[in-house]
Amino acid sequence: MTLYAFLLLSVISQHTLTMPTSTVGDIAGAGEEEERYPDITEINKDLDLHEGDIMLPSGGARNTILGDQYRWGIPVPYVLDESLDMNAKGIILRAMEQIRLKTCVDFKPREAEPNYLFIIEDEGCYSYVGNQRWGNQSLSIGLGCGHIAIIEHEFLHALGFWHEQSRYDRDDHVTIVWENIEEGKEHNFEKRSASQTSTLGTPFDYTSVMHYGKEDFTNGNGSTIITKQPEYQDVIGQRLDMSSNDVLKLNTLYNCTSAVTFLETCSFEDIQECGMTLSASGNASWERVGSVQEGPNSDHTKLGPLWDTDPVSVDNSTTFQNETAPTSATNMSTTDSDGGFFMHYSTATGKEGDGAKMESVRKTPRRQFQCLQLFYYHSGGDQDLLNIWIREYDDNNPKGTPRLMGQITGPPASYWQLHHVSLNATKTFQVEFEVRKGAGPSTGGVSIDDINLSETECPHHTWQIRDFENVAKNTDTWLFSPRHYSRDGYAYQLMVVLRSSYIGVYARLLSGKYDDQLQWPCPWRQITFLLMDQNPNIQLRMSKQNSISTDPEQIDYKNGEKYLFWDIPRKNGTFYKQEGNDSIYATKGWGYGYFMSFKDIKDKGFLKGGDIFFLTSMQDISSLQCAGNNLLPCPTPPPQDFTPLPSKQEEGPYSASLFDFSSGLVSTPAIIVMALMLWLIH
Repeated sequence: MTLYAFLLLSVISQHTLTMPTSTVGDIAGAGEEEERYPDITEINKDLDLHEGDIMLPSGGARNTILGDQYRWGIPVPYVLDESLDMNAKGIILRAMEQIRLKTCVDFKPREAEPNYLFIIEDEGCYSYVGNQRWGNQSLSIGLGCGHIAIIEHEFLHALGFWHEQSRYDRDDHVTIVWENIEEGKEHNFEKRSASQTSTLGTPFDYTSVMHYGKEDFTNGNGSTIITKQPEYQDVIGQRLDMSSNDVLKLNTLYNCTSAVTFLETCSFEDIQECGMTLSASGNASWERVGSVQEGPNSDHTKLGPLWDTDPVSVDNSTTFQNETAPTSATNMSTTDSDGGFFMHYSTATGKEGDGAKMESVRKTPRRQFQCLQLFYYHSGGDQDLLNIWIREYDDNNPKGTPRLMGQITGPPASYWQLHHVSLNATKTFQVEFEVRKGAGPSTGGVSIDDINLSETECPHHTWQIRDFENVAKNTDTWLFSPRHYSRDGYAYQLMVVLRSSYIGVYARLLSGKYDDQLQWPCPWRQITFLLMDQNPNIQLRMSKQNSISTDPEQIDYKNGEKYLFWDIPRKNGTFYKQEGNDSIYATKGWGYGYFMSFKDIKDKGFLKGGDIFFLTSMQDISSLQCAGNNLLPCPTPPPQDFTPLPSKQEEGPYSASLFDFSSGLVSTPAIIVMALMLWLIH
């Protein structure tokens, strides 16, 4: 196997560690230094801001979060200033989407509201606390601040939050090491009094995105904060996402409970949780089970970090480049001791065309786009089908109108896989999961688990890296995703570099089949790569993500000659590989030399069954260049190529209504026989 080494080149700026860097192929000597992102206090170190990133009203008066006058009306109006970096604009909109998904707080572009957030690029990252009610209230996302958790941090200030470690009860939970604080910065560790702030009835939160890091404002002699629960010492200051307590506090502060874009989650652990209705055509139905002999042997919800399997090879979608091959998997515990449940339909018996449906409760959308996410395990036949339908209802059509939105078929696999289906319901609707037994033999069936439904845009692509914990032992290995295509036809690829204790992540353009029809250099497409926290509830996830954008005027140098970095790969790129008659060329990579440590990947729920998932999207953000444009167009589902279905598939719930069950009841043969006898009697 050919060894490709890469040199990581820093962007020249005052915040090199937090900005993207490029990779250059065929140059040996890639560094091993761990490049961590600077946090807010480091980015703002030359600014004289209260507690590092808080702007105080003139005169230094400290407002509180106690008065209703400091609350914003919902939705919160905002303006994206022209001074903002284009990449930052896209990430700001993503941060708003995260807040909508987890909380009741919404945002809207300002129309004529007198008070609004004026989001600018000034020096550093900062915000006022609460609504100051003086018109355009500045919130700065300056150079180096373009990370989703930092943006969330500043938005939470604007919505009324102080820092977590400034709570009046903080001394019960942390110790401030005053002798380690930089001279003149001691005031940043003052506590808020009970007359100034409220804990909102929530416990102290070491995992809050509003907490200082352990070495913030240090004079170099050690930590400035020591947690009284030692296991949280390396947790404080996390910059992944809002914690569950951050969400609880924000909903409590704004006196609401339901999130703006969240619709449903279901992991089948509680038979009453999901409210599913089951129906069948044939002698089998969906069953709620804890394991299946042919696989899976556990649910996904409680799957452990490594799966107890035979040695695993990485799937064909992942390409390696290193001098050593990945090692095999080690047998480890598969699940938590109590196990869990999932829904399974067996295609091992019955005839071709037999099937079953599982129907969700009805939902009324606020938006015209939704995303369905589910884990599935396919142990059946090659031609078995899992069809994803939506059925929309109105007063004129009480039976509903079905539309096929997604389909899973193909060869079986011995592991859980992740799937997304883009929906576009505009009326009250329900989701239907339909299995159809195909032609040919089957010894297993189809299983699903950990369903999430939200009014958000689906990620465009999923990259599952198998057996990651063992793959990660191969230092200086580069992993390459399959060639992805954006919705408008640009080809790109994700690259992960494995260092001794952390990973770096980059993206690059590849030559593709639509290149002759596209605009070059690639104009303002934002590539987002998200390493997914595998918590079954999407609202509780604290995933890690970064974004880069293709600036069509970005310059680089090759052999002493400058060129446009994001130009067509066949023009300035290098040969990558041959696929049939297609010679694929690649640009340099652009991304982050330090993305996440192996420790965090293992400890924070990113690894299940030995696998990790990168979710990627390439989004057109070019419209944000226009002055006054504060939104992106609504997404639409991508074109689909489904296996043709007989017309009876669209007739609605199966006519054998005696198979309808509620809230996760399991349809066993005994139940079916009893129901049939009752039907014959009547």
